[in-house]
Amino acid sequence: MSLPNLQIACDHSDLASALKDIKNVGDVVDIIEAGTILILQGGQEVIKCFRALYPDKRIIADTKCADAGSTVAKNCADAGADWMTCICCATIPTMEAANREIDEVQVELYGDWTYEQAQQWLDAGISQVIYHQSRDALLAGETWGEKDLNKVRKLVDMGFRVSVTGGLNVDTLKLFKGVNVYTFIAGRGITQAENPRQAAIDFKEEIKRIWG
Repeated sequence: MSLPNLQIACDHSDLASALKDIKNVGDVVDIIEAGTILILQGGQEVIKCFRALYPDKRIIADTKCADAGSTVAKNCADAGADWMTCICCATIPTMEAANREIDEVQVELYGDWTYEQAQQWLDAGISQVIYHQSRDALLAGETWGEKDLNKVRKLVDMGFRVSVTGGLNVDTLKLFKGVNVYTFIAGRGITQAENPRQAAIDFKEEIKRIWG
């Protein structure tokens, strides 16, 4: 079982705030994500700035692309992104088109998706998915539970590299002990901590303690 990555999700509404937070933790985390809201606000400039600051880090564009996969992926790749996300309801041709223009596509699992669909993604050459509880679900009082862990395990068994996100903090990580998680994605659990840099370090240390 490999050591999971730590990804910082920059779900900011403006680039200046995102850059301020990234500078605190960019050298600690493994992956830097340009969040959906941030990309909608700042476009390619967001990705370009992240790449300029951290030329050796993996950069992800969380576009949640639903259509025009080739164009969206090419724009992201040209700006410096390594990977991008597609929403799970996107068609296979959209995902395949995106996958031809960027290093890798990750499928965001929202709403009603099926394992039959997941097999189609694998068959199309897409081997990454992101399992999460949405911000709205968390605000409604939902928490991580066995049903979530069972879904993550099944996706791993199918052959996916599975990232997980949604209200994660250091204490949450132990719930996933024994599960081959590819990446833990944390946003507010790091950026809104009293000491964001220390929070990122604590995440990394707990990941190493459990999976190292």
